[in-house]
Amino acid sequence: MGNFNNKMSRRRFIQMSALAAVMAQAGSILPAFAQDGTPTALPALPPAPAAGPIDVEAAGGLDSLIEAARAEGSLSTTALPDDWANYGGMKQKFFVENYDFLTHTDLTPEGSSAEEIEQIRANAGNSGPQNPDVIDVGFVWGQLAQDQGLLQPYKVATWDSIPEEIKDPDGFWYGNYYGTMAFEVNVDAVPFVPRDWSDLLDPRLAGLIAINDPVAGSQNTHAVWAAAIGNGGTIDTPELGIEFFRQLAESGNLVPTAWSPAALVSGELPITLRWDYNALANRDNNADSANIEVVYPASGSIAGVYLCAINAYSPRPNAARLWMEYVYSDEGGLEWLKGYAKPVRFDDMLARGVIPEEILAKLPVANVPVAFPTLAQLQVGLQYVRDNWATEVGITYTAG
Repeated sequence: MGNFNNKMSRRRFIQMSALAAVMAQAGSILPAFAQDGTPTALPALPPAPAAGPIDVEAAGGLDSLIEAARAEGSLSTTALPDDWANYGGMKQKFFVENYDFLTHTDLTPEGSSAEEIEQIRANAGNSGPQNPDVIDVGFVWGQLAQDQGLLQPYKVATWDSIPEEIKDPDGFWYGNYYGTMAFEVNVDAVPFVPRDWSDLLDPRLAGLIAINDPVAGSQNTHAVWAAAIGNGGTIDTPELGIEFFRQLAESGNLVPTAWSPAALVSGELPITLRWDYNALANRDNNADSANIEVVYPASGSIAGVYLCAINAYSPRPNAARLWMEYVYSDEGGLEWLKGYAKPVRFDDMLARGVIPEEILAKLPVANVPVAFPTLAQLQVGLQYVRDNWATEVGITYTAG
């Protein structure tokens, strides 16, 4: 991965990367858009509570924030699976080792960004644990949620070390970590390990490749779009990604079914495409039962970022602010790094020498071309994949 502070094209990508990812994830919870881009009306929400302190100093300092969170007594997170970017380690540190006075409600760990936003809307005004206090979503969802009045501002103590290009200037949302698209392969369940996109078309891989619905999830949409890069095209030709996956489906190599980590470990569906940090975590977690290799396709790949924000209707806003302080601290950043996801504060942490050598040594290095799209490319590319997947590739996924 690149350097946020010194590689402007890559920083520009991180700023823009989810603006089109929302196109890939959007469902019925998002407003419809008129031809001029104006969103149609969403159902009215109750007035959000008045915003609280904008930073830890305004909260009276960290000790005062801790006591305010203690008085609230709990925190609800959502869509944070333990094996995604090491959120399992993050939650263990925060709720068990650091702030054991907070009861944790772990809502829908496998939920999507769209579902997270829907949870805020559906629970606006609800003080129960089913109302998520904080969210972790694809990057574009930050601005969309802010525009809908679903977020409240807060600037963490490490605010200045978060690159300007990947944060709302008023603190409504800010990027947290990022990764690169890769092949995840159960080596013992395949006749050979694919090293590039063209290898996936080999007839020996019939019935061995699967991904989840590209229309429903940003990770999966990026996987399809990434194929354009290794198939005679560029980030500006998403149709080549669709064409590649059409060939993959017609060949019988891509199966028309949803994928799961368990299916890869068992050898049932031994090849998929995922963010490298997810694939590497699955490799580590199943080292005793499967021989998993993570491969960056030689012709090139694509990268993506996520962000954190606080629910405007959070029933436990001080606990939410304390969570944000932790995940954007050096300690929190190290937890992401242990899960192979690079925190957006990576350059700052590296410059100050706070990342142990043993963690740095384990970080993935792609050593292949990695595409960092501009805003215009993202708007076209991910929307193209979403619009053409079912009709051109011919695979649809049913819920449940």
